[in-house]
Amino acid sequence: MGNKPTIAISHLGCEKNRIDSEHMLGLLVEAGYEVDADETAADYVIVNTCSFIDAARAESIQTLVELAEANKKIVITGCMAQHFQSELLAEIPEAVAVVGSGDYHKIVDVIERSQGGERVVEVTAEPTYIADEHTPRYRTTTEGVAYLRVAEGCDYACAFCIIPHLRGKQRSRTIESIVAEAQRLADEGVQELVLISQITTNYGLDIYGTPKLAELLRALGKVDIPWVRMHYAYPTGLTPKVIAAMQETPNILPYLDLPLQHSHPEILRAMNRPWQGQVNDRIIEQLKTALPDAVMRTTLIVGFPGETDAHYQHLQSFLRQHEFDHVGVFTFSAEDGTAAATLPNQLPQATMDERRDGIMELQQPISLRRNQSEIGKTVDVLIEQQHPESGMLIGRSARFAPEVDGVVYVSGSARLGSIVPATIHAADHYDLHGEIVY
Repeated sequence: MGNKPTIAISHLGCEKNRIDSEHMLGLLVEAGYEVDADETAADYVIVNTCSFIDAARAESIQTLVELAEANKKIVITGCMAQHFQSELLAEIPEAVAVVGSGDYHKIVDVIERSQGGERVVEVTAEPTYIADEHTPRYRTTTEGVAYLRVAEGCDYACAFCIIPHLRGKQRSRTIESIVAEAQRLADEGVQELVLISQITTNYGLDIYGTPKLAELLRALGKVDIPWVRMHYAYPTGLTPKVIAAMQETPNILPYLDLPLQHSHPEILRAMNRPWQGQVNDRIIEQLKTALPDAVMRTTLIVGFPGETDAHYQHLQSFLRQHEFDHVGVFTFSAEDGTAAATLPNQLPQATMDERRDGIMELQQPISLRRNQSEIGKTVDVLIEQQHPESGMLIGRSARFAPEVDGVVYVSGSARLGSIVPATIHAADHYDLHGEIVY
């Protein structure tokens, strides 16, 4: 076959997708392909797409169209490939292959078959695959941080969410497999592990018959990585056992990312999340008592069908009462194939936008106050990049998760990928400013 083609990956979507991209890169490099970050120079471009909501699909389509216009051989992978394989094949003739969200491990075979002239479709209708510690991986995050997937897929059927359709049922990795990968990442010098899955608090339920998050956290406590951060913790799954494991395992950060979506029981019922309905106020107070230093993040949806002014005001007072450190707000997106797409009383986009802006406005002074309470403290900062012009170092303290929260700008010098103490002297709505202590 002579020379192997060069391959670039265009990565879109969430950190779960990023891990899939990293495994594809790892497999291609292992098979002897040259992987180029420059899409213009590559023969093939793999576009790892997102199909979660309208905006994400629009971005995926725009990327595909731009590459098609540049006459690239396009391999479409990820959630949009899972969702719309036949449409994509029909509308994007430049697509040489379509690979589903549970099929990315076949990427080397897909490229080889495509080189042989075949138009390849590898889409498992119900994804069941999950990579383990033996699957090659080429990390694309800054050197100090790695995402670690503990499970894939989801067994819930929230009315607004298409994830189970895109990624299949929950499947967890064993504690041994996760610890082995964590150990290898520690050996590579990783300082922060971010544990991800759709619902991390349900980790292990499918293979052990009961959630094993507490046991997993304690096992990761024996790995020499200073920060272990957990994403997507459902409050009902933060049992006394899990809280005790967080309290007693020094490298587990007291950072709680609670994807609550709403506060009003009627909206939660309509979202098909009744199990969360009555627990919010009480459970959040319990969590604050158990983990007084915890940083709390939540994600909300405004404009769910049937959301009234009273429901919206309930959400506002809920946010005023609990003072989350970080809040992400999305307007409802009606996804084909979900129960919520066909509900009556869909709200106009203008009303949804207004409500989103209202929540952001309400939250800003709270976030500012939470950040200002850091002024005068000396905190550990993981240094991630250096500003090209000013030379200022940019990193994060434990209160900020990668990509979604703020950053800490620090003066002084430190190695990229190291954790150093810095004294905070200023704060704004999103970020902190400080200087390294020697």
